[in-house]
Amino acid sequence: QVQLVESGGGVVQPGGSLTLSCSASETFHLNVMGWYRQTPGNQRDLVATRTTGGRTDYADSVKGRSAISEVSTPNNTVHLRIDDLKIEDTGVYYCVARRLGVGFREFWGQGTQVTVSS
Repeated sequence: QVQLVESGGGVVQPGGSLTLSCSASETFHLNVMGWYRQTPGNQRDLVATRTTGGRTDYADSVKGRSAISEVSTPNNTVHLRIDDLKIEDTGVYYCVARRLGVGFREFWGQGTQVTVSS
């Protein structure tokens, strides 16, 4: 069981920046790490993911103003930076990690709240 611990959430003013961090207890056979956002009454939506091969996917809403890092060692941490924050970026951000292929597994963190407000 992979444990994911997020940090970096909080209250940020519109136009500001923040960096979320997600540390995995292990990265053995993990192929994808990334972030999803959820608002009340809605499903979790993709924000950004990165594969071990370097492929990145971003939601249209954050393209051009966000960046997801490679997994850094030795702490197995991935960072998501979002600039020019908007009110609609508010939500609970969840870290996700996946083992693809046969024996697919998906792991989620507990979530961290991001509130963009003046």
